[in-house]
Amino acid sequence: MNDDVSKRRLGRGLAALIGEMDQPVPAETERPSVSADRMIPIEFVTRNPRNPRRFFDDAELHDLASSIRQHGIVQPIVVRTLGRDQYEIIAGERRWRAAQLAGLVEIPVIIRDVDDKTALEIAIVENVQRSDLNALEEALGYEQLIAEYGYTQNDLGEIIGKSRSHVANSLRLLKLPDPVRDMLAAGSLSAGHARALVSTSDPAALARTIVSKGMSVRDAEKLAQNNIKAQSEPQAPAQKYQKDSDTLALERTLSDTLGLDVSINHKASGGQIRISYKSLEQLEEVCRLLERR
Repeated sequence: MNDDVSKRRLGRGLAALIGEMDQPVPAETERPSVSADRMIPIEFVTRNPRNPRRFFDDAELHDLASSIRQHGIVQPIVVRTLGRDQYEIIAGERRWRAAQLAGLVEIPVIIRDVDDKTALEIAIVENVQRSDLNALEEALGYEQLIAEYGYTQNDLGEIIGKSRSHVANSLRLLKLPDPVRDMLAAGSLSAGHARALVSTSDPAALARTIVSKGMSVRDAEKLAQNNIKAQSEPQAPAQKYQKDSDTLALERTLSDTLGLDVSINHKASGGQIRISYKSLEQLEEVCRLLERR
């Protein structure tokens, strides 16, 4: 109970902190852990190796660098202190990279003295709220918070202002093989395309088909359903019925809602719903949802 309360408070605290990150702090404001804006040499600033954002478009960076040459950096870069004349970026790595391309010697910063955990949380929340992360980076960020700091999907949903099902669906993307992840990171596949492939037998082959044919998300979902249907047929040769499109659609809807694999076997006399989970946390999430109803 105490952990739940502290995490809810942390979520509100992060939201407040993020809301003020791009606002200069007046010099007369007395806050022991906050420094007013100031200019520092750009070589004093280093990137955060734990930043969830991994991909930066070169063309966009050069466009931003051109703008910075003309107008300077409009939004200060948010950093934390590592040591004497050493600062690590919390938010604003894209601006910092563009400033280097523009040849700036000094950059404006806002200093926030926070620990590793809070710096990671802020970086993830700030990037998600600004839609700066691609779907894979977002999923990896959530996975990192869960693995290192014990967050549940509900905790993350409260902190980032997203539904638990959004977090669950993001995490499902991490089940995809590396070739599909690469397409997702490069923007060749959208998150909607990628989610349709999670339960298929050969996601990489289907992803190549989707990209080569320029298929829509709806078409990709039909392709995935056909693949799932085909792979299920040899597993149950004695089965006297085949899943109709409504049953497959319902399986898909439930899988997306729960963030878990759901199988429905329906017959005239009744049927079964099977929910597959891989951890006690996932089981607890299912139990919590059932208890609410």
